[in-house]
Amino acid sequence: MVMDADELRLLASLDKAVREDAIKQHMAGVIQRVQQTLEDNPQAMMSWEPIPLTLYKQELPAEIKSCWVFNLRKNKTTGAERHPNSIQRMMSYQGSGDFQTKPGSTWESNFLDSNSDKEAIGKRWLSIPVNVWHQGVVSDKNWIVLSFHTAEVSELIEERAEDGDETRLHKQTYIK
Repeated sequence: MVMDADELRLLASLDKAVREDAIKQHMAGVIQRVQQTLEDNPQAMMSWEPIPLTLYKQELPAEIKSCWVFNLRKNKTTGAERHPNSIQRMMSYQGSGDFQTKPGSTWESNFLDSNSDKEAIGKRWLSIPVNVWHQGVVSDKNWIVLSFHTAEVSELIEERAEDGDETRLHKQTYIK
């Protein structure tokens, strides 16, 4: 997806924030937990945990209301989902994969890699507008991604098409 200059600046701000030492230290524990959760549930496509925004020393953009770590299972496609109440800014944190989006009638590939020393922001980050279908296509290693949302932790809604029918939606929140 094409990002304008304002969006690139916002992503650069988020990119700087995730490099803070306190965040890196917190992420190590979160990654262990989401990996264990996925190992404990072989049927799950992914596992997740929210990150408290209060951990960030840098002031985040005002529109950011929640942050999440997702562990996407290797050799799987997570399945199409969308968020009717949030813009998602997603970063490849550990590993790589194809985070596909469907802004119209066809899927578009967005290959993302976590190597921050070599990759430009557009190679690590992806902005996904409200109601845009998206899914992770993961290669031979689990993929850790970090997502910032414009919806609060308790209010973030995920919609999935029932049996592939985008007119019949199953809605849920990540935190129950």
